[in-house]
Parts: sequence; C-alpha cells; structure tokens
Amino acid sequence: MAKSMKIAIVDDEKDMRQSVSQWLSLSGFETETFGGGEIALKGIGPDWPGIVISDIRMPGMDGMTFLKRLMTQDSTLPVIMITGHGDVPMAVEAMRIGAFDFLEKPFDPEKLTQLAQKAADRRRLALDARALRKDLSDGSGMMRRLVGASPGMVRLREDILDLGQADGHVLIEGETGTGKTLIAHALHAVGSRASRPFVLVHCAGRDSEELSRALFQGDADAGTVPLVDQARGGTLCLEDVDALDQTLQARLLAHLDGQGLAADLRVVAVSNLQEQGRTLEDILRPDLFYRLAAMRIVTPPLRNRGEDILTLFNHQAQTFAEEYGCDAPEVTAQEAAQLLQAPWPGNVRQLVNVAERAVLQARRGSGTIASLLMAEADDPRPVMTTEGKPLKEYVEAFERMLIDNTMRRHRGSIVAVMDELCLPRRTLNEKMAKYGLQRADYL
Repeated sequence: MAKSMKIAIVDDEKDMRQSVSQWLSLSGFETETFGGGEIALKGIGPDWPGIVISDIRMPGMDGMTFLKRLMTQDSTLPVIMITGHGDVPMAVEAMRIGAFDFLEKPFDPEKLTQLAQKAADRRRLALDARALRKDLSDGSGMMRRLVGASPGMVRLREDILDLGQADGHVLIEGETGTGKTLIAHALHAVGSRASRPFVLVHCAGRDSEELSRALFQGDADAGTVPLVDQARGGTLCLEDVDALDQTLQARLLAHLDGQGLAADLRVVAVSNLQEQGRTLEDILRPDLFYRLAAMRIVTPPLRNRGEDILTLFNHQAQTFAEEYGCDAPEVTAQEAAQLLQAPWPGNVRQLVNVAERAVLQARRGSGTIASLLMAEADDPRPVMTTEGKPLKEYVEAFERMLIDNTMRRHRGSIVAVMDELCLPRRTLNEKMAKYGLQRADYL
C-alpha cells in the first residue's frame, strides 16, 4: 500500500511539524520530521522511499531553495509546499520549479491526507519503474528475473527488447504463473516510456461500474484521477483484459481512438485464456482486439522449458536458503528427474512455492521433493508429465545443476570442485562453458 511509504515533514515550527506528523501517522503513513532544509537534505537522498511536505517560509534555507535542491537530486520526488496567507504567487513559482502541489494555511487535514496519498501513489510508480529500469538497463537484471536458457526463454527476452523499443499496444498471452505481469513491466522499462508512469489494473473481480469509474472517471471526493490519465504518456497494463464487458470495451476503444494527449498511452493487455482452450479473439469485439493485439507475446509454460526447471529451482532454493539462514537442499538425481517430469500446472509460481517448502523441510531435516510434488498434485502417485524426455536431457540438466551447486558451495574454487566431482580441469572447464557457467558468478 502507498500509505506505508515515508513522509518527510520539514518545518521550523515544532508544534506544526508534530501536529502534521501525528495526523498523517493516524492516517496510516510513516513519518519523519526535520527542523529545517539543511538537516533534511542530509536524510533525504535521490531514492527517498516516500514524499516530502515542506513549509515555504523557514529561517536559513527557505522552502524554495530547499525545493530546488531536492529537484536537482531527484526531479521525480513529490514535494507538497505549505504556504501562508499571501504566499500563493510563491507557491505557483514552486509548482513551476517542480513541486507536486501546495496547501495554504490554515488547511483541512483531510485534504492534506488526500494530497499525500496522491503524491505517494505517484512516488511508488516512479520508484518501481526506476528500480526495474535500473535492473534491466544492462540486460543482466533481465537475465536474473527471466531466468532460463531454453529456446523459448531466449526468444522471449529478444521479443521484450524488440517490442519494448516499439510503441504499439501489446497482447501478452500464456498460462497462469508464467510471468506475464513481469514481462509487461519489462516492456515498459526497456522502452521510450520508461520514465513515465506504469499503471497496473486488475480487471477481474471488479464489477463493471466500479472498473469503469476507476478507469475513466476517478473519484473527485477522494482526490483520485482516472487511471487512463494516470498512465498518460506511459503504459496502462490491463490484467485479465477478457473481463471487460462490451460497454467497457467500447469505451476503451473510443479512448484509444481519441486525438491528442488524452490518448497518449500504450496498452499492454494480459490474458490467461489460452489455458482454458479459448482465445481473447473469442471474447473481445474485433476492432478492439486488433488494436490490442498489434504485437503479441506468448509466454512458454514451465513444463516445456527443459533444463530451465532445474536452473530455476536451484536459483529459488538458494534465495530462500539465504533468507532463512540455512543450507539449500541437495537435489538427488532421482529428484532432478522428478522435477523435470512434473507437469507444473502453476508454472513458475508453483515452482517458487515448492522451492521454499523444500528449503523449510530441509531445515527441519525431514521430507523429500517428491513428497512436495505429490502434495501439490493432491495425488499419491508419482507426478509425471504424459510425455517423457530424452535421457540425454535428464543427464545434462542434472550435470549442470550439480556443477552449479558445487561451485556455489565452494564459492568458485575450481580446485575444490575438481576434487569433489573427480573431474580434471579441462573437463570441468569444457562443461562449464557448455552450460554457460562462469566462475566469476560464484566468487
């Protein structure tokens, strides 16, 4: 929730900053107070996880100078200025410099809360986009988030980079748990709209009237603007777009067909219909479907990603082991085969759940991965897909995972890995090159 974000309150009057802090704390925010601009700048950095509320008139560094310094280090930081009577022209100048908004004393506390909420919502969008953009800027972050070397994942990463640079609407289809929302974020982060808002809308589970109001009307009493306006210049991601009824479909099409700034947004539509044997084309009116499906991405199901299954499991198990302060479970050859054979109806989301539970039960010294897979399937029989995989694929996947685990455990010590696996250096080097493993990643 945006209300958990911080609010820095900057005012030289102790009573004022304490009363504002108390009110906002009761409204659900986390606050931090500063007695002046100089001391506040020491605590508010470029990635401050929240917003700032500052008085304009303060001794020493006044509010305008303070605002200019904040804008210099982070132009996306929302700053709400508090003005006294007669300071409105100064507040207007503050807006020109970059202030989010201003309130004139005496102000209604409820209005302050609403304004702070709007500013916090804006800040969260900016920070999320910045974090993802930074993570993906050199491609390494994308590799960490979209893990896998299977042909389907290689093609997916290439599609994200290609379509991210284009500016048309995109349809993302695939089964539940295959990372469609992450892909939507990535498309936004690598494209020309990366510095603009990314607005995620869950279309399912909301009645048509409520969704229509949120998308196109907003709530003046609550101080919220329509979601299409929040996304202006950026990306509007519609999850479960198939939940839009005919009236909403027509209204969305009319908005996209509009002229000028109002229609300046990119829509990324997300649909799970494929796993139900239906397509979005069956649900949406044709004119809207062909607008949204100008470009398409289909996410590969986990069961078709071969060796990626063990790579992902190992990655997630290591992550959870670090979180819980224990060793990751050792995966036997039989368990590796069972992981590769499992149907994974919940895809990556299900695998993450199994990896966490495997770490927890290993910490207790009980349980097996096979038992977890059977429990997930709610079936006492071994869990296997209907189609087998070549023996060579099982062997190579297990071999890669074994070398990866051993390298991690020995922190990249080639000699220790050679000794444990009884491999000569040349053979180990060849296998690491074959599986894309680099010693530098383990040091």
